Amino acid sequence: MEIWINPACSKCRSALTQLDAEGADYTVRRYLEDVPAPAEIRAVLDRLGLEPWDITRTQEAVAKELGLKTWARDATTRDQWIEALSAHPKLIQRPIITADDGTAVVARSQEAVQEAMKRGS
Repeated sequence: MEIWINPACSKCRSALTQLDAEGADYTVRRYLEDVPAPAEIRAVLDRLGLEPWDITRTQEAVAKELGLKTWARDATTRDQWIEALSAHPKLIQRPIITADDGTAVVARSQEAVQEAMKRGS
């Protein structure tokens, strides 16, 4: 199991605390430092069953600078969204846990972390 985190994020710290309390085996990826390539983002989106706009933090300053709220959300702009997430990883919703069974979850709640742990065992 791998968890993408921003150490400054309270939801990420909470997820790590929960994983540790359960004795989960996981790897931490500080995605602001170890920025995912577009291909990695595509793979995680496939595992999540989501589109890039579904995991984009549209309230971030850079999102406003890029005008993301005005971008189309369809197949023609999908790659543009993915490139933006890779170029500006702060836009990626967090934490994301990739489970051992090939799935992933956006683990913003205790229930989502539990679900990831079930899939990871």
